[in-house]
Amino acid sequence: MSTALVTGATAGIGLEFARQLAARGDDLVLVARDATRLATVAEELRSSYGVGVEVFSADLTDAGQLGTVEARLADRDRPVDLLVNNAGFGLKERFLDNPLDVEQAQQDVLVRAVLRLTHAALGGMVERGRGGVINVSSVAAFLPRGTYSAAKAWVNSFSQWAHAEYAPQGVTVMALCPGFVKTEFHERLGIDRDSSAPKPLWLEPDRLVRDALADFDKGRAMSIPSKRYKAIVTVTRLVPRSALQRLQSLGRK
Repeated sequence: MSTALVTGATAGIGLEFARQLAARGDDLVLVARDATRLATVAEELRSSYGVGVEVFSADLTDAGQLGTVEARLADRDRPVDLLVNNAGFGLKERFLDNPLDVEQAQQDVLVRAVLRLTHAALGGMVERGRGGVINVSSVAAFLPRGTYSAAKAWVNSFSQWAHAEYAPQGVTVMALCPGFVKTEFHERLGIDRDSSAPKPLWLEPDRLVRDALADFDKGRAMSIPSKRYKAIVTVTRLVPRSALQRLQSLGRK
């Protein structure tokens, strides 16, 4: 039996990871800000799948609360076999229209938390010669779209490096790069789903996570869901960066 720790575990992709990992028989450590919602999800998973579930109500922008999650990952007596760094949020406004502390909070969750939690988890995993990390990134990482894209580009680069570094020691690190997924993410931004992207680009979270876990089990460093998004990422790699930036500028006018 193994244990998985999932951040942002009460909704969307994180909740789907928790459900599918529980269905596989993994005990869970769930991390999210909303303590009430955490308790509800934990009870649902215990009763539905018969697994053990710990909960940590933590705001990952807070260094002290982040530290409690780091300590749990680093606990050699209660090893975590899989870390899913899923917590995150986007910003609707453009860079200069956002307060700096809001931009900083986003980077704290998307970059600092991923860095620190991965560091805390990897030590024990390397010692045991097994384990893994899934860092939820985005196809936005391949596009010049502000600080969110920049943070996700860092996640991709970091994950690919860590995979190359630690796969020979039995530890898989994988970046998952979804596109538009039917979750609360865009609702929280106040963005209408129907107007933000064509219907064929919207992915179901259960299929996304199922395919991601299959890629992880195969030891892949990156998982890009569906043929549609694989094609989009291929195009972004072929088109000059300057052209992508011009297209992005036109889209804002």
